[in-house]
Amino acid sequence: LGRCCGSCSLMYMVAVCSGVPIGDLLERAAQHSDKLYSLSTTLTHDLDSHFPPMGRMIMPRPSACHTSSLQTPGDKEQALQVSESELLSLARSLLQAWADPLVVLSSSANTLPHPAQSKIINKIHELQEHSKNLGDGLNIISGKMDPTAQTISSLPYRGGNDVGQDKLSKLIKFQFLLSCFRRDSHKIDSFLKVLRCRAAKTQPHLC
Repeated sequence: LGRCCGSCSLMYMVAVCSGVPIGDLLERAAQHSDKLYSLSTTLTHDLDSHFPPMGRMIMPRPSACHTSSLQTPGDKEQALQVSESELLSLARSLLQAWADPLVVLSSSANTLPHPAQSKIINKIHELQEHSKNLGDGLNIISGKMDPTAQTISSLPYRGGNDVGQDKLSKLIKFQFLLSCFRRDSHKIDSFLKVLRCRAAKTQPHLC
């Protein structure tokens, strides 16, 4: 227990290793966020392989995602203009906003009419695990920063506890939720990588 564990969660690492530099914590957080984005991208591709053409025509626009009201930097250049504490607050707000929708995705995957259903179920569970580990870590990091980092914007999910009854509506709502998560996990990953870069005092243009 005298050494930091490379495969352990952020919470465990902090409990075991006293005085862990914030740069190391951000490095671990960035690893989890990268995994989240990678998993959501793979899942989206899995669903695309058997998604009906009509579904694409009636899929809601990204502006309908329940997190769209949160004002976030549109690209890396804008993110570099935002304070560290505010970036962390945005990442934490987005992550917390997905706690309930990920439960909906997890429970709905059991009846999803898709040939890769078992693979999708496993990956959704992985998303939940990485989200929890990342959330634990960001809570710890926020305590080491300006109080602004501990501010979380409320972004309630009001989409109900299931993804519909018929085959098409299930596929559309599941795919839409997942596409929203993919978009937000990319934002979280981008914000944390900018924070990691700043903590390492790397040249801003290299972030």
